[in-house]
Amino acid sequence: MRKLILKGKPSPKQKQLFLSRAKYTAYGGARGGGKSWALRRKLILMCIRYPGLKCLLLRRSYGELRYNHILPLLSELSFAVSYSETNKLISFPNGSTIKVGYMADDGDTLQYQGLEFDVIAVDEATQITEYQFNILKACLRGNNGNPKRMYLTCNPGGVGHGWVKRLFIDKNYRDGERPEDYLFIQATVFDNTALLEADPEYVSQLQSLPPALREAWLYGSWDIFSGQFFTELSDGTHITGDFDMPQVCRITGGLDYGFDAAALVLLCADAYGRLTVFREFIKSDLTLSAAAREVARVCSDLNVDYIAASPDLWNRRQDSGISGYETMMRADGMPPLIRADDRRIAGWRAVRELLSTDMYISDKCPELIRCMTSLTYDKNRPEDCSDKPHDITHLPEALRYAVMSRITPPPDPADRRGKYRRGYYGVPVSKY
Repeated sequence: MRKLILKGKPSPKQKQLFLSRAKYTAYGGARGGGKSWALRRKLILMCIRYPGLKCLLLRRSYGELRYNHILPLLSELSFAVSYSETNKLISFPNGSTIKVGYMADDGDTLQYQGLEFDVIAVDEATQITEYQFNILKACLRGNNGNPKRMYLTCNPGGVGHGWVKRLFIDKNYRDGERPEDYLFIQATVFDNTALLEADPEYVSQLQSLPPALREAWLYGSWDIFSGQFFTELSDGTHITGDFDMPQVCRITGGLDYGFDAAALVLLCADAYGRLTVFREFIKSDLTLSAAAREVARVCSDLNVDYIAASPDLWNRRQDSGISGYETMMRADGMPPLIRADDRRIAGWRAVRELLSTDMYISDKCPELIRCMTSLTYDKNRPEDCSDKPHDITHLPEALRYAVMSRITPPPDPADRRGKYRRGYYGVPVSKY
């Protein structure tokens, strides 16, 4: 019988991946950390260790999957396995299998819905959405006694940047997410001695990149990445943790309503023209009336001048002839709603301008910060941000609506100079 010999020596960081027993392990964070090799080798070792193990190996496109994994796996395992091109299935003599597949978009995810796997490996996990990740989590099941784990490799950037960063870097967990289930192993090119020896110029190539790419790809920074729409928030300059409501202020808000999510932000404008986003709310599956009650509750301790809401709320429903605006305004305590200026490019420009001057976001708004720092450029409209993944766009949209309402400073009772004060757009807004 021919003996299978696996070649290659793992780095210390790759050994950490091999030894990880966490339910969800993410590995990488920078270019050149040896992610793909480590992921393949982990699956091979587990398939040999656990007879009958059912594995799934995924990447965004089939071309990437074939080049990065199928061909290297078949070359390395050679005679020891069989491969069905029709079923995309690698089979081991002990009954273990590795099914290979791709997930270019949410539609591709449906082909795995309802299937059961013991181990799921996702290469370049920041290229898939949180919806796709959640579908895969539901496939991690079975009554065969084998371990149930997911292994992810990742680099900063991509549509999945936000959820990967939230779970593995920021460790900001939601209800039902257990901290002990998540482990992140940071690996950079400096941990990959095999690559450094084979290609000593690779580090120089990464060092020559533009600053944003260099920080992400060489050093594994998750605070800034190529394609990030709002880099203004990356250094934390406009995130504040010591906001106190001034006695003289104007409170306004922005609301983006959809049944998939109702998103609200509240802003405080002080007498000097500074804006602070100090409160957020987001919840899914709310009817218009339920959303209105939630908005009224969130605003109940405040004197809110108005909330700029998405214009489609003023459309009348064909079945009832009643608009969403009318429905929401029926709720007790609902602040006044105004129709938002929903121009996208002009709105994002206004938000960016304020972030560079006089707008701050309280650290009591972690979801808004996460979403704002995860937005990427639209590939077809470079002055607009992408609407994918959709779940991170709601709170930023609400902020854009608020900013485009031309928020003006409140009149200061102590100011009796009789001068015109100017708002953010240079327009005189009050006279004392």
